[in-house]
Amino acid sequence: MIKYKLICKDCNNIFDSWFSNSREYEKLKKRKYLNCHLCESKKIEKTLMAPNVLNSSNDNSKDIIKIKEIKSKLKEFKKFIKNNFKYVGENFAHEARSIHYNSKKKDKAIYGKASQNEIEDLNQEGIKTEEFPWIDDKEN
Repeated sequence: MIKYKLICKDCNNIFDSWFSNSREYEKLKKRKYLNCHLCESKKIEKTLMAPNVLNSSNDNSKDIIKIKEIKSKLKEFKKFIKNNFKYVGENFAHEARSIHYNSKKKDKAIYGKASQNEIEDLNQEGIKTEEFPWIDDKEN
C-alpha cells in the first residue's frame, strides 16, 4: 500500500489517499476516477510528500489506537449534528444567508454541503461556518 498526498487544482483542497501501488494511482487518474470530495473536480494531482518511517511496531499500534479514538469522536459529533441540526443538502449557502439576514430564523441550526468558494463568500459576509470531516458510517 502507498499513501499519496493529493491536491485538487480547482479548490486547492489537500487530502490523503491510499492506493495498492503507484500503478494503481496512475490507472485511476487516467480513467478519471479520482475526484475531490469537496468540489467533485477531477483535476487531482500528487503533491510533494515526505515518507513516514516508524521505528517499532509499538509506535504503529499507538497510532492505530489514536486513529480509532479520533474516528469514534468524529462519529459522536456526526450523530449529535444529525440529531440536532436540519440537513439542507446542497442549499447550505442559501439557507445560511437566509438565517443570517432574517431575524425570525436565528435559532435554526443547519448542516449541509458547500464548496470552498461558497464558504469563503459566507465568511466574508460575516456568516460564521464550520467545516467538519464527515466520516461514512460504513468506514472502519
